Amino acid sequence: MSEQSAPVFGIEKLYLKDMSLEVPGAPQVFLEREAPQIDVRIHDEARALEQEGLFEVVLTVTVTAKVGERTMFLVEAAQAGVFQIRNVPQHELGPVLGILCPNTLLPYAREVVAGAVMRAGFPPVVLSHMSFEAVYQQRMEQLQQAQAAPAPTH
Repeated sequence: MSEQSAPVFGIEKLYLKDMSLEVPGAPQVFLEREAPQIDVRIHDEARALEQEGLFEVVLTVTVTAKVGERTMFLVEAAQAGVFQIRNVPQHELGPVLGILCPNTLLPYAREVVAGAVMRAGFPPVVLSHMSFEAVYQQRMEQLQQAQAAPAPTH
């Protein structure tokens, strides 16, 4: 295999694309003694950039802490990266963008979320490791089922 046709994967840039933090009940929420219920949602998306071989992948993490119906805090962070991906067969590009890139971004998103929650005056929320491979496989199965389903007739 020549050097020109060898697969290339590189991180061009990692950056925080968007971030928001809300503490709607401050300062009263700091008097709350009950431990909040923590809800974590993670979403990733990828898109090709104009320059060939460059892709932007954004990992969005939303953490909501509630006691009963009252929101203690809500933090959303969109950790992004520009990745150089060349000479990868088309059928392998999806897993690179849907598994490898989000796995690369997760530690950065974890740090941003923990830091934001601490600066808001709460104990840090540490995101646990997750399997983007399982998420990707589930997404592919749903896509295959949707394609196999007969089109609705009117």
